Amino acid sequence: MEYRSLGRTGVQLSPLCLGAMMFGPWGNNDRTDATRIIHRAIDAGINFIDTADVYSGGVSEEIVGQALEGRREDVFLATKFFMPMSEDPNQRGGSRRWIIREVENSLRRLDTDYIDLYQVHRPSPDTDVEETLGALTDLVRQGKVRYIGSSSYSGSQIVEAQWASRERNLERFVTEQPPYSILVRGIEEDILPTAQRHGMGTLTYSPLSGGWLSGRWRKNSASTPTSSARPNARFDMSSPANQRKLDIVEELAQLAEQSGMTLIELAIAFVINHPGVTAAIVGPRTMEQLESYLPAADITLSTDVLDRIDQLIAPGVTVNPDDNSYGAHELTPLARRR
Repeated sequence: MEYRSLGRTGVQLSPLCLGAMMFGPWGNNDRTDATRIIHRAIDAGINFIDTADVYSGGVSEEIVGQALEGRREDVFLATKFFMPMSEDPNQRGGSRRWIIREVENSLRRLDTDYIDLYQVHRPSPDTDVEETLGALTDLVRQGKVRYIGSSSYSGSQIVEAQWASRERNLERFVTEQPPYSILVRGIEEDILPTAQRHGMGTLTYSPLSGGWLSGRWRKNSASTPTSSARPNARFDMSSPANQRKLDIVEELAQLAEQSGMTLIELAIAFVINHPGVTAAIVGPRTMEQLESYLPAADITLSTDVLDRIDQLIAPGVTVNPDDNSYGAHELTPLARRR
């Protein structure tokens, strides 16, 4: 794999990041098998692993920590905080109180002395960004965290955080983690250029758009998402937006075949071919899935292929807006004074 710089940090990372969300009860609860997948990814050249405290209620971090025994220095290890970890309203969010407490929990579960990248999983309209940055700055100065980052921030929130860091002499977010795929291109209009202007690395998640680009769901196929855990708006096959997605998937499948690659390879290669993207986070549940992702790291899409994709989905467009994970607060009736 050809490694690339994480923003302006000088850290060199693989273009594929191993996402650990599916390790644990949420996906693959066989710890031995999950460890094999992690080791295979490292052996294939992936030097970047991303998880979060909330994934399987902390079990994902435990599995990653166990798998990295003796190999901790081989990887750049990232995790996240913010999502509720219990019904206690203070065991969540971006407050100093919770950050200082939860980082210790993550360090324990990961069985490590430090976290390479500690990320805020979501922005909070109820917490001053300076409070969050101040607590994270203390963790960096204590040596418990090397770098800090954000996830699912809007362009204006990225700018606000960068301004606060400079104004208050605090550590700055060096990464942003947004959703990005052929079907979800909204970040091209604002978030990607904003992150680039501020010298941030961009670590995109869901390059297969929640399975839409895996080939699992096709037009006129009986196989449709049935899990109650999946958001209805994103997987309601009767909605016009999702019907449009099915049409596009058919076109993309043909394009991939004509180009001598799988739909999965086309989808992942599209993401990591963007000059503003540092790495695409792939979250395999099985070894077979991991193996299907790996070839994409070495694929460069031709101009003709990229032009055809742009004809199907214009740059900056998200086919179904429900696939975005940012901006929800600004569009609530309360925020719109209704």
